[in-house]
Amino acid sequence: MSADLVAVTGPHDGVAVLTLKRPGRKNALSIALRDQMSDALDRLAVDDAFHALVITGEGDVFSAGFDLDEFASPELADELWASSDRWHRSLLEFPLPMVAAVNGAAYGGGFDLAVMCDLRVAATAARFAHPEHSFSQVVYGPLHDLVGGSVARDLALTGRRVDAEEAHRLGIVNRVVSPADLLAEARAVATEIALAPREVLLAMIAKIRRRAGITPGATLDL
Repeated sequence: MSADLVAVTGPHDGVAVLTLKRPGRKNALSIALRDQMSDALDRLAVDDAFHALVITGEGDVFSAGFDLDEFASPELADELWASSDRWHRSLLEFPLPMVAAVNGAAYGGGFDLAVMCDLRVAATAARFAHPEHSFSQVVYGPLHDLVGGSVARDLALTGRRVDAEEAHRLGIVNRVVSPADLLAEARAVATEIALAPREVLLAMIAKIRRRAGITPGATLDL
């Protein structure tokens, strides 16, 4: 059994909080962490008491992206890509609102995770970048939908890092707050969302996904 790499608290007042718990590895998205996260998302999706989700990272990093050490192990290739496919699908098809509480660096797959959420609240310490641009393709569709082609192409093709304030100006994040206030603010946003009936939120998220053209096969070019 893998250690608990994901913790879920709640739902309380309709809101659950999912925390990535691999701070010693900068919350890198290993196979085990992705699988545990996908399992948690599957459980929440069918919980009638659940209306909205906050996703954050333990420590001072949101997520540094996929665990690159696993890419150096050929024997993990099948498991790695199956896990990645399921994880992306679990997020892209998640039927209820997600709020990212970005507590620090969100790089590579960590940036993707934040962008695949519906809203983003960032601490002033947050940073965003796609350093994998130099050796791999970026998950482009959700970023393009969020900020438009000009900004998305800049970030996807250069891999440059943006801080929380620039991310706010570009429309990547919705709010910037102090690190001490981050989780409370993200919870407040999710709690406001969760006041709506669950069936209304299910319909609204389905409409958002359709309008954005976000489907796993098309978005990830699978």
